[in-house]
Amino acid sequence: MKVAVLGATGRTGRPLVEELLRRGHEVAVLVRDPAKLGETAGRVRVVTGSSRDAAALTDLATGVDAVVSALGPVGGDHTLHQDTAAALVPVLQRAGVARFIGVSGAGIDVPGDRKSPVARLISLLIQKFGGAVVQDKPAEHACWAASDREWTLVRPPRLKEGAPTGAVEHDAHRSARATWIDRADLAAFLVDCLEQDLYPRQAPLVAAAKA
Repeated sequence: MKVAVLGATGRTGRPLVEELLRRGHEVAVLVRDPAKLGETAGRVRVVTGSSRDAAALTDLATGVDAVVSALGPVGGDHTLHQDTAAALVPVLQRAGVARFIGVSGAGIDVPGDRKSPVARLISLLIQKFGGAVVQDKPAEHACWAASDREWTLVRPPRLKEGAPTGAVEHDAHRSARATWIDRADLAAFLVDCLEQDLYPRQAPLVAAAKA
């Protein structure tokens, strides 16, 4: 597939791009600073710009089959994800691109959730004490839910740095037993969602698989 990536230079975006390339996909990336791509720049199509910029997003989405976002939180930017969704939805509609996969968070609640008591408590604490940035993710979800695109917003818990294990638990509404996931495993799961068309128009919970 031809896949466009947002957040390609971040801590989840880097393993995401590597996983897509490893599986044989053609990759286009939107980045503010192409120099941060390093040697990867020679293996992908590079578009320079902001994820809020419709012109840059249009360039990125031209000729692709799907968009996958690994955008992470940016200090002081409390509306990045909802602004990106609002800009990207009409771009994908015009480009005829149906599939979008992004990263949300396990602290976000969606209708139908059956979280464990511990997961519900964590969600409550995040929503109460997380500040303005916590409202960005629910607003992003609302934007995609109101669209006609085939979106998936993956909800991981705490992200760790580590080698991929290939073992994750995921469900549309039921929380996993673990409260963490390695970024490399999250990246691989995002690609699985793309290749296997998992969870269209849903926000699955995912975490490391406990033995």
